[in-house]
Amino acid sequence: MQQNRLGKSDLYVSEISFGCMSLGSDMAVNEAITGKAMDAGINLFDTADLYNQSENERMLGKLLKGRRRQAIIATKAGNQWRSDGSGWDWNPRKEYILKAADESLRRLQTDYIDLYQLHGGTINDPMDDTIEAFERLKEQGKIRWYGISSIRPNVIAEYLRRSSIVSVMMQYSLLDRRPEESCLALLQQHEVSVLARGSVAKGLLAGKPAAAYNGYEEQAVAAAAKAIGQLAVQLERSAAQTAAGYVLQQPVATAVLGIRTLQQLNDMVDGKGVAALSAAQKETLQHAVKPVFYTEHR
Repeated sequence: MQQNRLGKSDLYVSEISFGCMSLGSDMAVNEAITGKAMDAGINLFDTADLYNQSENERMLGKLLKGRRRQAIIATKAGNQWRSDGSGWDWNPRKEYILKAADESLRRLQTDYIDLYQLHGGTINDPMDDTIEAFERLKEQGKIRWYGISSIRPNVIAEYLRRSSIVSVMMQYSLLDRRPEESCLALLQQHEVSVLARGSVAKGLLAGKPAAAYNGYEEQAVAAAAKAIGQLAVQLERSAAQTAAGYVLQQPVATAVLGIRTLQQLNDMVDGKGVAALSAAQKETLQHAVKPVFYTEHR
């Protein structure tokens, strides 16, 4: 599987990576899926301390035990669970980030995190405080590199100006083309990589019944899915492969896919697998649905 350099870091990530939030509770199934994923060349595994009240990190640590050196672990922090478990609050402050990193390291059963990401962010955050935490963790060797998870242009621009992030994770698909407006070009200019999530739009571009999504009405979602399906037939690929191919035709380092079953994994790594679309194929899909861009966070 093709690997792409993550920003200016020394990390090279597979063009398809594993979004671990999709993992279920059956460890035998999870071992089979993640093991085959690694055998197929997938090396980036993305999780967060928020997922399943931190149990997702703990599970990933067990799954990667014995193959840690083959994996690039990406996790996130910034959402602090309340003591009563009723929900979480946003906390990007230095003291919390430093503490959260130690707890993630313990759960993941590792002494370093390859990519540590801020799990969100607003323009009103104490960014310098947050960045100081990430830089300290890097100096301590607890993390190798850091990035943010955000699609807000104003937040992204500030981190590009103030920090040494190597990546931005953002939602991107044919049904969420907000990154195309300005962020993709800006990040490419700064040599910061994109980790694209949501490539199949919660399955709506891969066979699920049409429903309103991300500002699009059901009819528009159905039109986008139809265009994906028609192109998939022409390419002799699946709809999911084609939807991911749309994302990879842009300057994107990896498409982070939520893989729940061996069948879904096989679809991504067996046979023709995923390949970036051509410019003409991209334009064909774009004509099927108008882009919806941000009116806020500019």
